[in-house]
Amino acid sequence: MKFPLLSPLAAFALVIQAIVAQEPVRGPDANPSHHVPGVVLLTIPGKPFSAKTSTDWTRTLADGSTITLHLDAFLARDSQGRVYRENHQFVPVGSKFKAPLYEIHLYDPVARVQLYCYGRTFRCEMTDYTPETFYTPPQEGAYDHGARTLAREHLGSDTIEGIYVTGTRETTTIQPGTVGNEHAMVSTREFWYSDELETNLAVTRIDPIEGRQVIRLSEIKRGDPDSHLWDVPIGFTVRDLRRLVRQTH
Repeated sequence: MKFPLLSPLAAFALVIQAIVAQEPVRGPDANPSHHVPGVVLLTIPGKPFSAKTSTDWTRTLADGSTITLHLDAFLARDSQGRVYRENHQFVPVGSKFKAPLYEIHLYDPVARVQLYCYGRTFRCEMTDYTPETFYTPPQEGAYDHGARTLAREHLGSDTIEGIYVTGTRETTTIQPGTVGNEHAMVSTREFWYSDELETNLAVTRIDPIEGRQVIRLSEIKRGDPDSHLWDVPIGFTVRDLRRLVRQTH
């Protein structure tokens, strides 16, 4: 596939211009490096859909109070297995401002390229891409030379927006001293997985350091999304790094 350089995706360009015009709200402590991973969306052909994804991130402060941040984003996959997903910056929960969009990632398993488009610079970088069509979950039991232990339990079944899902909870225990911790640390991850779409529709992570992260897909639409999602945004330039990366390996 060849990414066209001028597309009807003008809405993204307008959003990016708004971001440049004002300093966006970032994550906790105004540190832009804070990032909460979203759901894993594999480049699987034949299972197209699009959805809104919402993330709520709550952390407990030293005085026992909490800070909660929120963002809404959009992701999609078409019949070829191409994936579109957005990166937004968090805003305080209940804020009148929407979470600013600052990156778009495009993955093409047919052409084997990926494109990262950055709103700050109005540039996209193209690199090689190896399709990811399956995920192998880690085995239960001790690992990392016994410093960590993973346990897994099944939570039964449910439906999310009429889609059948099955639940799994993973509990990871980190032994004292592993990361400078005085006592054992326990974190959990809960997934509600759709076999029909081959992706999680809801994820909850609870970690003593990172806090509570809740990601949920909504407004799920089956079928091919707008093909213009995979066009290069208007006004952006593309830097092809494929040959450069290959020469360094």
